[in-house]
Amino acid sequence: MEDIFLYGTLRDTELRNIVLGAEAPVIQAILPDHAVFWAEGQIYPTIVNQSGAAAPGLLLNAPDAALLARLDFYEGGFGYDLAPVEVRDHAGMPRPARVYFPRPGAVPPGAPFDLGDWQDRHGALSRTAAQEAMGYLGRLDADTLAARMPMIRARASARLSAAEGVPARIRSDTPSRAVETLETEVNHIGFYRFETQRLRHPTFASGADQQVRREMVVATDAVMVLPYDPVRDRVLMVEQFRMGAYGRGDPRPWMLEPVAGRIDAGETPEEAARRECEEEAGIALSALEPIASYYCTPGYSTEYFHNFVGLADLPDDLPRLGGLASEAEDIRIHLIGFADAMRLIETGEADNGPLILSLLWLARERATLRRTP
Repeated sequence: MEDIFLYGTLRDTELRNIVLGAEAPVIQAILPDHAVFWAEGQIYPTIVNQSGAAAPGLLLNAPDAALLARLDFYEGGFGYDLAPVEVRDHAGMPRPARVYFPRPGAVPPGAPFDLGDWQDRHGALSRTAAQEAMGYLGRLDADTLAARMPMIRARASARLSAAEGVPARIRSDTPSRAVETLETEVNHIGFYRFETQRLRHPTFASGADQQVRREMVVATDAVMVLPYDPVRDRVLMVEQFRMGAYGRGDPRPWMLEPVAGRIDAGETPEEAARRECEEEAGIALSALEPIASYYCTPGYSTEYFHNFVGLADLPDDLPRLGGLASEAEDIRIHLIGFADAMRLIETGEADNGPLILSLLWLARERATLRRTP
């Protein structure tokens, strides 16, 4: 087995140990005539040929087949494959090795990569994502992992956000560490992750632990944005086919909704809200008014919504079709006067929580928004 040169995030000891499954000895090394950059728009690096440069890294000494399989799986999740190179070790001696290079057509390089910057801004997220990803070794191949990685990272981001917590003035302040997970079974790994957990938690009646079995959809955090034009006094809603309504047996499974979408890894809710409005409706928001952040169905799903009203210019000539073809989005856009929008609640045509909540909040705050310069 040849040595493996690690030039990017696997220089982080904690992440490397997660991926390898154990500690492994490494030494300092460089790869001449190469440089490491951020992958454009991503939270991980890429490596390119650059005459006269030297990429710093670590040399993993001849990993056995099991360790190499773990590395291949993880790096394959980013679309990287091994290729032979010659590195120089800490003593300046040339040594044959192999390194993970991006496949042709991969994400182009951006700014020069800085490990400390990555550790500060994306280290915790990447380590959390790696823990989930490596749990699929033997269940998924590397190409399938690559397709799942954006959602894995988004779930990791949501988990870190959840750790911030909210007040517990009236409800129980019993911490999550009082809950003991006895067994976790992963039932499905797709766009979402489905789990069955057997756990034990304290009860209100006696304080004694109760053992239960619960099923859970592990989703991500998402944004809901109702664009509102305070000058024209109208809102923008999107209409699209919804699987939940269809699966329930609704005879009309196309729904009116706020603009909505997943919060990508490394994004704030506000950044995601502005991005989704541009992608789905082709509009730029002048301001965001927060409504609330909340679990939508906490009995069985981890999905968490950040709800906003977004102030925007909504002229008559806005395009009436929107969405990203790359995400198979088929969206029709509606501009609706405030009074007509409120009647949708009365008639029942507004029949999803985020839209109803957004309209009720707007009804309360509309006068203020309309007189604000």
